Amino acid sequence: MGRGISPEFAIEVAVSKYADHLPLERQARIMRREGLLVDSQTLWDQRATVADVLRPTYDGLGQYVLQAPIVGADETWWRLMERPAAKRWWVWSVTREDAVVYRILEHRSQHAGREVLAGFHGRRRGRRLWRVRRAGASRPGRRITLAHCWAHVRRKFIEAEPHYPEPCRTALELITQLYAVEHEVPTPLGLIAEDGSADFLARRRRLRHERSRAIVGEIHTWALAQRALPESSFGKALGYLRGLWLGLTRFLDDPRIPLDNNRTERGLRGVVLGRKNHYGSRSHRGLDVAALFYSLIESAKVCGVEPKAYLRHAMRAALADRAAVTLPHTLLT
Repeated sequence: MGRGISPEFAIEVAVSKYADHLPLERQARIMRREGLLVDSQTLWDQRATVADVLRPTYDGLGQYVLQAPIVGADETWWRLMERPAAKRWWVWSVTREDAVVYRILEHRSQHAGREVLAGFHGRRRGRRLWRVRRAGASRPGRRITLAHCWAHVRRKFIEAEPHYPEPCRTALELITQLYAVEHEVPTPLGLIAEDGSADFLARRRRLRHERSRAIVGEIHTWALAQRALPESSFGKALGYLRGLWLGLTRFLDDPRIPLDNNRTERGLRGVVLGRKNHYGSRSHRGLDVAALFYSLIESAKVCGVEPKAYLRHAMRAALADRAAVTLPHTLLT
């Protein structure tokens, strides 16, 4: 560590900002009330230095997530407040069952999707078909199979229900039946581990074959029989369902695929709360530091590991060996 840098203090600052969503200026005011005279620039310097030491762990976490056969992906906007004008960037989130990694990029385009998913080969759960299909197709020898989110379909019909109560109620009741089947076999943490959860997967496959497949068939028959104006809320919900049908049905043939992408969306809640409280990042360097700390802290939370204890453990390992990679789920063993 550099001169005057306290790892424990820097971790306190990072957790306060990225887990408790306290801007650095607010932290500095709190510290002054407690008799510690420090400015926000000093807090930034401390936090950025720790981020440099933890960079191998962040990179290792990204590799770990992309090694999973099933990943979820989503994005939300983020503000870069670098002069002369604030600009909207995008936080990309990629998740597996026990980890999440973030990248903050300038675009949400197909090129950005390729960059985020570089090295991934498997199935991707997401909501935007065109972007990821093009990203996967552009990498020779690699193939990404898309699975889409039933929760997004459900939301479309909920939005249309006030205006089209009867048909939307039918759709929502059928989707509720799909979720009822899923709830009979809750997903365990570490589902995709190499040692497997064979019993769980076998039960889920059997239930989906015996019950979910019939429900999906009923939804399909119902959807084909409906007529609606394309620009109406009900017409848009139907169009959304029909347009993503292939991706929506892939869960029937692969028990590892979840019914929705809610886990990935939950992983973005901390980012959204942080955006509301400290508005974004002031520099490109700040984008990288934010992505690193959000990734490590949110991954620790997913695993049930206390974030501050995890960062301290990872920091000690990194100070002993600058190439050390400490993933949060390893603290559970």
